[in-house]
Amino acid sequence: MAAQIADFDWEKVTKRGIGGGYSADEKAKLEALYSETLANVTEKDVVMATVVGITDREVLLNIGFKSDGLVSTSEFRDLPNLAVGDTVEVFIEKQEDAMGQLVISRKKARVLTAWSNIEKSFTEDAIIDALVKRRTKGGLIVDIYGIEAFLPGSQIDVKPIRDFDIFVGKKMEVKVVKINHTNDNVVVSHKILIEKDLETQRQVILTNLEKGQVLEGVVKNITNFGVFIDLGGVDGLLHITDISWGRINHPNELLKLDQRIKVVVLDFDEEKKRISLGMKQLENHPWDSLAAELSIGSRVKGKIVNIADYGAFLELKPGVEGLIHVSEMSWSQHLRNPSDFLKIGDEIEAVVLTLDRDDRKMSLGIKQLTEDPWTKQDLINKYAVNTKHTGTVRNMTNFGIFLELEEGIDGLVHVSDLSWTKKIKHPSDFVKVGDALEVMVLELDGENRRLALSHKHLEENPWDTFEHIFTVGSDQECTIISKNDKQATLELPYGIEGYALLKHLAKADGTVGEVGEKLTFQVLEFHKEEKKIMLSHAKTWEVVKEEAPKEAKKKGGKEASTTSTSNNNEEKSTLGDLSALSALKDAMVEGEKKKLSKKKDAAVDAAPVETAAVETAAVETAPVDAAPVATETVTEVAPAVDATPATDAPAEA
Repeated sequence: MAAQIADFDWEKVTKRGIGGGYSADEKAKLEALYSETLANVTEKDVVMATVVGITDREVLLNIGFKSDGLVSTSEFRDLPNLAVGDTVEVFIEKQEDAMGQLVISRKKARVLTAWSNIEKSFTEDAIIDALVKRRTKGGLIVDIYGIEAFLPGSQIDVKPIRDFDIFVGKKMEVKVVKINHTNDNVVVSHKILIEKDLETQRQVILTNLEKGQVLEGVVKNITNFGVFIDLGGVDGLLHITDISWGRINHPNELLKLDQRIKVVVLDFDEEKKRISLGMKQLENHPWDSLAAELSIGSRVKGKIVNIADYGAFLELKPGVEGLIHVSEMSWSQHLRNPSDFLKIGDEIEAVVLTLDRDDRKMSLGIKQLTEDPWTKQDLINKYAVNTKHTGTVRNMTNFGIFLELEEGIDGLVHVSDLSWTKKIKHPSDFVKVGDALEVMVLELDGENRRLALSHKHLEENPWDTFEHIFTVGSDQECTIISKNDKQATLELPYGIEGYALLKHLAKADGTVGEVGEKLTFQVLEFHKEEKKIMLSHAKTWEVVKEEAPKEAKKKGGKEASTTSTSNNNEEKSTLGDLSALSALKDAMVEGEKKKLSKKKDAAVDAAPVETAAVETAAVETAPVDAAPVATETVTEVAPAVDATPATDAPAEA
């Protein structure tokens, strides 16, 4: 170094000075040479720069300007192998800052260049290589030219993607489909590239497609009604009914996503580009392999696979089913829900009722496995006429009740055979479905499977007794239940009903009896067969008003007292106590016999002429239900024997 300094010609420097001693031409040449080493630099431009130095923190870049620029190494993370001499793009922010330094940025240069390239790719419909950086909601984030773009899940592939994570870190080709400069958003698609390739394949497939053609495809999507099969660019529908000869509830019982299967083309619509596929058609129908010895009457075993309102389906083998109608499940005549007998999954035995191999139909029955109750030998003895049984109410109609005595044995109880006394408009007023009811057999017709039953015949007919209680002309305490335009309904003792015309409701004070009012009524008519009693309240006070003689009033008073006492005793009895009514009837008949005997004895003690009269009167008044004419005869005879003990006998009768 000392030697170099010693050799330096200080005289020349002294003579010319720094920069001195050059001619004008020399200066011009030197300036031209210097200017060639510098580039024209404009702020906000993107220029190429050469790496001239690399440190841990910064990279020194030469852009051909009078000074070099420094850029942080963080902006070169995408270039891990950066070396001196490499060229990169930089953005000129300022030619000279306050310190006289050149300010440049590689990051801004990349952004400007990236957007320029993105717009160019979008305009030219160019394909871009993208790197999948991460997964986001609804898709993926990819890097194109250093800019993050969104790849929707629906644009990844032509088939639905269920796992987006498998694409992270991988490269894929995309196309820009949308640019939003306001929000600096870019949307790309990979599916659009696949569709172009598939379109060519689709045209080839559709051109060569024929019915009956066997193809291989991949399960693309599964729904409740079927499966969509990707045939290599075109989709076909495999309906659930064409998957298997057997019954399935959902396609996923036999198929899975991405499963490769063979299918046959069933139908093809060229206009709508719809392809119907089948998978079960690749196998023989199970009915073709059905045993030849299977016939009507054969017993078969299977599993219940479906239950409908009208019956259940029994699967003998996959693809071979028979219908068990609800009427063939039980000998009972009342159809019930099939679910009351069977459940899906039950394995049962049945009998073949009909078999049609051509139409592949079969009807089965399970009640045939047991004996028909109507053909049992002990049926006649068990349900003989007048036998008593208890059954369950299964159904009702306007005319009666269907009673189930046992499984398969039903009988009809007519509405008129429910009660002796109550007038039942509808059976539901008497019993309800499901109630137990005791009955007596009236008629049995085993050949026609008919059984006539009665509930009221469990008791004696009370109208035989009522005939001697509600005699014509007798007075009864009644309550008015209801009224209509023509007549009123009355409640008589023992809970039976009677009727009175509206004109017979008139009272002595000029008013008319109203509903709920309790009055005395006189029996006008008694019809045993029709079970009908006609009464009148007006007759009770009209008769009293017309009676003039005092003696007749006294006798009438005694008769009224006797009748009243009899009625009071009758009211204490109830319809349910038929034995009391029968006893009352017998007592009345026996009393009449005793009175007749007393009248004969009294007539013997009296005068001969009077005896004949008394005997005649006694004989005419003996029956309880004698006509009113007989009563009048007794009244006329009574004054003639007023002095004798036999006077009161005819009156009491």
